[in-house]
Amino acid sequence: MKVFDSGCRQCPRLAEFLDEVKQQYPSYFARPVPAFGDDKARLCIIGLAPGMHGANATGRPFTGDHAGILLYQTLYKYGFASAPESVSADDGLKLLNCRITNAVKCLPPQNKPVGSEVNTCNSRLAQELEALPDNYVLVALGGIAHKAVIRALGLKQADYSFGHAVEHQLDRGVLIDCYHCSRYNTQTRRLTTPMFEKVFKRAQTLLK
Repeated sequence: MKVFDSGCRQCPRLAEFLDEVKQQYPSYFARPVPAFGDDKARLCIIGLAPGMHGANATGRPFTGDHAGILLYQTLYKYGFASAPESVSADDGLKLLNCRITNAVKCLPPQNKPVGSEVNTCNSRLAQELEALPDNYVLVALGGIAHKAVIRALGLKQADYSFGHAVEHQLDRGVLIDCYHCSRYNTQTRRLTTPMFEKVFKRAQTLLK
């Protein structure tokens, strides 16, 4: 799947920010983070962007930060991961019929990409989704990821409103929306473990 450019600098603000982060944290990955998992997976999870001390540090989506704790525990519980914890890019963990990517591949300042950055990266997301096998299940973590998926598929935003655990029928599969498993959402209990698990249990059912 040749859709990823590890040297991409199309977004000047992000490229300059990554340069600064690399100076401050020389051991960090600090460049566009590739998707992780099986190229032929029928479950694809779309997050927002790499976290400063998570994917931006380790080079693997949702690895090394709080947001990944619930995600990988849940993937393991429902048979989509070989282990319940993802600590580094070389820890041996494998995803099973599952792939994780981000709407924006580079770490944004304050974890907030601007619209032009989401749009610039959208062609890459579109290629990733196009390469998935038919009858896929997409899980969009958060409203920005949801909108990025709808844009990448060439659909009208007005026809697909974001809502936790809401399902959207697509030409080649199903999109399930989910609140992002961020520290803020889990600590405020906007997103609870049962709420999160319900989404992936449903994904498991749809894939069968």
